[in-house]
Amino acid sequence: MRLLHISLALALAACAPTADPQTGSEAPAVTDAAAKAPTTRKGDTVDVIHGTEVADPYRWLEDLDAEEVANWTTEQNAWTRAHLDTYTERGTFAKRLAELWTYESWSNPIHRGDQFVYTYNDGTKDQPVYYVTSDLSERGRVLLDPNTLSADGTVAISTLKLSKDGKLAIYGIAESGSDWRTFRIRDVATGEDLPDTIKWAKFTDVSWMPDGSGFFYSRYPEPGPGMEDSLSFHKVYFHKVGTEQSADVLVYENPDEPEWGFDAQVSHDGKTLFVTVSQGTAELTRLYTLDLTAMDLAGGKAGAPVRKVFDAYDANYQVVHSEGDKLWIFTDKDAPMNRVVLVDASNPAQENWTEVIPESTDNLRGVEFTGGKLIATYLHDASSKIVTFNPDGTGATEVELPGIGSASGFEGGAQTERTWFSFSSFTTPEAVYAYDIATNEVTPVWQPEVAFDPADFTVSQEWYTSKDGTKVPMFLVHRKDVTPSGDVPTLLYGYGGFNIPLTPRFKVPYLAWVEAGGLYAMPNLRGGGEFGRDWHQAGTLQNKQNVFDDFIAAGEHLISSGWTSSEHLGTHGRSNGGLLAGATLVQRPDLFGAVVPGVGVLDMLRYQKFTIGWAWASDYGTADDSPEMFNYLLGYSPVHNAMPATYPATMVMTADHDDRVVPSHSYKFTAALQEAQQGDAPVLIRVETKAGHGAGTPISMLVEDRADMLGFFAHHLGLQMDESVASAEEH
Repeated sequence: MRLLHISLALALAACAPTADPQTGSEAPAVTDAAAKAPTTRKGDTVDVIHGTEVADPYRWLEDLDAEEVANWTTEQNAWTRAHLDTYTERGTFAKRLAELWTYESWSNPIHRGDQFVYTYNDGTKDQPVYYVTSDLSERGRVLLDPNTLSADGTVAISTLKLSKDGKLAIYGIAESGSDWRTFRIRDVATGEDLPDTIKWAKFTDVSWMPDGSGFFYSRYPEPGPGMEDSLSFHKVYFHKVGTEQSADVLVYENPDEPEWGFDAQVSHDGKTLFVTVSQGTAELTRLYTLDLTAMDLAGGKAGAPVRKVFDAYDANYQVVHSEGDKLWIFTDKDAPMNRVVLVDASNPAQENWTEVIPESTDNLRGVEFTGGKLIATYLHDASSKIVTFNPDGTGATEVELPGIGSASGFEGGAQTERTWFSFSSFTTPEAVYAYDIATNEVTPVWQPEVAFDPADFTVSQEWYTSKDGTKVPMFLVHRKDVTPSGDVPTLLYGYGGFNIPLTPRFKVPYLAWVEAGGLYAMPNLRGGGEFGRDWHQAGTLQNKQNVFDDFIAAGEHLISSGWTSSEHLGTHGRSNGGLLAGATLVQRPDLFGAVVPGVGVLDMLRYQKFTIGWAWASDYGTADDSPEMFNYLLGYSPVHNAMPATYPATMVMTADHDDRVVPSHSYKFTAALQEAQQGDAPVLIRVETKAGHGAGTPISMLVEDRADMLGFFAHHLGLQMDESVASAEEH
């Protein structure tokens, strides 16, 4: 087990304490009485915000390096294990998850020069391995194996970018789930790393110069010792291959705007650097260009004047393609469902634009310029639709996808004749397909074999009505023999934020849940990115309650339509979805039988004070903005609304290295909810070690983590697993 805990072997019927086999200390006997949970010291901290006193008795849990906090998490983890290790459902799920995760998986290949680079996992590795080959029908040789970078699989590769000639690969190393990246450069031919090391990169892409002499990236100043320290002053640098990071050229910064972030991309012809400027997570950008031909990067000098093509945060502007000053721009300017326009960078006023791909009733999510075509990815009722266009917007042709699901990829250069995309659905893992741009032909390249039969399951989509009358869609996934009975154990999963859509994708834990006889329900809540800008904004700032109302209405719909009951209804969400789970828990504790908020934003009055939290203000607002915003946040902040009540079984999940949503959110919410619990259901917290917000988590750790989650849900929602698991093992 990778979890920081004391391994306990206890029976629920045991009355006397049992000695811990590792430490010899006594562990608590387990009942489902919340009164047995560890007590948490309360401090006397009180903040005054806009004239209102707000008590924060668990402020001390924000000191993540303190010994007292470490002791608290150890005690809480021991208490949690004392429950989880006695749930028989947990072990059954652990076995099945390990089986289901053992399938082959591939990434879309990257084609540079005469070779391809892709990732492959035979199903037994914690991290996928990078291979290089000149023929996709052959495996090729190992280019980079992240499993050799750590003994426990907690070091992952976050990105890998090939130079235009395919001779060099820059890759980003992420340790223990951190958002910080260390970049290294690998010689593709030899498989050896160059001496170059780039540290303290975060929230950045990398972009090579066409000749492979160096690349652009963005970074923050080296942080202080506290993981939770706030971040500011993003800057764009150029790194010349073969030099020390200290010699990197500062290309662009704005010291007057510490919250601005920058993404730098080199044009196809290598003459222009596009700098996309953003502030936090708002879907608003500025667009600047720098003349690379006027820079002496080899001599360590930038100095090119900045041309501000779009210099106001009034819309989203992204460069799709360029030919000199002709820019194909993806934007939501006067188009909530997005469009593509042709802009002259030397005369970018809107009256001079030419519309290339007009706004439609489907949500345009992104566009690639590949093989002389604009390849547009739409969402139609939260599922992928792909349409290609000529550069002038004519010749619209829909690409035939394998079914209803999620497609991504279609990258490549202007001269590419063939590109690749991946496709998955709720019941089919990602497969890779080749797309012939000239013929519009789709051909399977790699398709995994799985330890179940997708034909055993049913996927449907239905619409329900939220509190204010808004129609909201929801996907339902279940075994064909599972029908509405009023008591089907149901897992309701949601997100609803930051313009991020939830689309049909394969997730091993949820497949395991429905395989065992449960129902998986995924609504497309307001705040998400399924239906364009207006749908997103309807779930932000002082509209945030709409998201919670949509989620609550989804649960009520599942009950009223005969699927389940409150006793058998569980909810789960992660990150912003963790906020969703926590907020709906404290608003409607009567509606659910079990709740699992994961790595959640749960203290809405202080989230902006840690790491990159301030960047989320575009969706949330902050308590500092105004008395009205403060009162609105206070009204739903889970930490501040854990009032005495009878709560369902709850397990908060977080990780000690989460430097995006720091674990103190989860610590404080757990302490408040444990104190507030008036019923008998347990309130637990599971704190993973050497893990972060989720990206790059090794499969072995995921198996343990999700087995705990599913075992918890199964135990408290009454999922009977014997017959279903036996039938699953026959496949």
